[in-house]
Amino acid sequence: MRKNIFVFLLAFLTLIATGFVYYAPADAQKAVTEKPVKAEACYGCHVDIKDFHTKGKHSKVSCSNCHEGIDKHLKNSSTAPVTKMDHATCGKCHKEQYESFISVNLESKAKVEKATFKSRSPLFDKLMAPHGFTKEHAEPRSHVFMLIDHYTVDRAYGGRFQLKNWTNITDGKASEKSAWELLTDKEPSTSDQKVFMPQTATAANPVCLQCKTQDNILRWKYMGDKDPKAKWDRTSKVVELARDLRHPINCFACHDPHSTQPRVVRDALIEAVVDRGEGTYPYDKEKSKKVTIKKVMFRDFRAIGILNKPDSNLLCAQCHVEYNCNPGHNPETGEAVGMTDRRTNLFQWVNVFDYNKKMAEYKFKDFKHATTGASLSKIQHPEVETFWGSKHEKAGVECKDCHMPKIKKGNKAYTWHGQRSARYMKRDTCVKCHPDWTEQEADYQIDAIQNYIRGKLTKAEFWLGQFIDTFAKAKAAGAPEETLKEARALHDTAQTYWEWWTAENSDGFHNQDAARESLARSIDASQKGIKLLNDAMASAAKK
Repeated sequence: MRKNIFVFLLAFLTLIATGFVYYAPADAQKAVTEKPVKAEACYGCHVDIKDFHTKGKHSKVSCSNCHEGIDKHLKNSSTAPVTKMDHATCGKCHKEQYESFISVNLESKAKVEKATFKSRSPLFDKLMAPHGFTKEHAEPRSHVFMLIDHYTVDRAYGGRFQLKNWTNITDGKASEKSAWELLTDKEPSTSDQKVFMPQTATAANPVCLQCKTQDNILRWKYMGDKDPKAKWDRTSKVVELARDLRHPINCFACHDPHSTQPRVVRDALIEAVVDRGEGTYPYDKEKSKKVTIKKVMFRDFRAIGILNKPDSNLLCAQCHVEYNCNPGHNPETGEAVGMTDRRTNLFQWVNVFDYNKKMAEYKFKDFKHATTGASLSKIQHPEVETFWGSKHEKAGVECKDCHMPKIKKGNKAYTWHGQRSARYMKRDTCVKCHPDWTEQEADYQIDAIQNYIRGKLTKAEFWLGQFIDTFAKAKAAGAPEETLKEARALHDTAQTYWEWWTAENSDGFHNQDAARESLARSIDASQKGIKLLNDAMASAAKK
């Protein structure tokens, strides 16, 4: 009997050692005074953590700084400690980084809809119908709001979650502490996804939440697969998962809390780079050899990816990429692809020019267009893939140089964690590398690129809209199915080459050469499709 108890306790402690420790929601993480605990007292059981902790900058940091209830755990090993998930815990030692993270960029306006005649994509609703993004497709703002903005966007939860008070939309500190301090649930008695307000959609699912927060890191198996030990998976009820989450993207998504090494935790990125062997820079094999990710599995449950050197392009690639995060269909057979399929948690990890080829390999498309019936993709926010091969990337510039620059405070420098456009920090970004420019000249350079690409984007939208209208006329006129099938393939091409740039958030600045080329190809495909359909109608009229 004693032997069985010992085996059980040893197995339980192994779970704790590998990082699968109990995590309580934020409202249960009350401020308590924890007695400092020497890490050596924990190493006997936490063998996997020992190597990380002893060699890292946090080696002198007590376990009680990041875990609560350790004293009870040491007295009774079946009482699991609580892992703190909030940013304020890190902010106790990293004050400047914390305060910059919760700061609000008031110059980057909230609720700026991309699909309006005054914004980036005036024809978006027509080109994307009937996709849920047509309900609301807003410009991003400060990262501290990324979870709250996800909950309240009209395409995600049918209008279920709303701000208690719209004046709270500027409250960065409360947003970091707990999204639920600012939100109300229209129907807390049910967790079913349904529409509560007109002109909303219920497009959210567990995978799309993986880029908004990692509060669930200890309860989500690698790739979101089902497992008795995982509370959440790809098929979980998204409303229940949403209610269980509190904080926007956590510090430990990029910084290993035990070793302080740069790391990634987004499973689909690790799968693309390591499992599929595509490397950190798939279009630059030499750079991929210099910057590597080592996959570390914990008891065949979850994974982290440790970088051999800091690289913010990869850290940001956990979210700022194109990825599948929803059910879809096989364009060849029309068969539905549900959330049980790993293709619903996929990083394509290619640039815009190879994207459709990759999707053909995976036999996956997101939706069918309302007018043409073409199987199309819904692009997310492919900033990193866009940046590959650009002049800045080739020159060694990283995301942090423009969006999280080093700031001097007295004699001390720290990395600013507010993540905003370089446009709002030109003195610390553009002008640092281009000292012969004034800030006004830097603005002028940015505007020159973005205005040019916005013009091409508008032209691509116009011709894609004309293509869709022509398709409707040709179908009504009795154009043969073979012609319509060929036109649908051209629609897919034109759509991808256009939508990449309305989903990507730099208006071409991250790679203006690729943007120009891609949008030109979109226009060409649309015009080719229009001619194909017009010729078919002219031929039919002669008969």
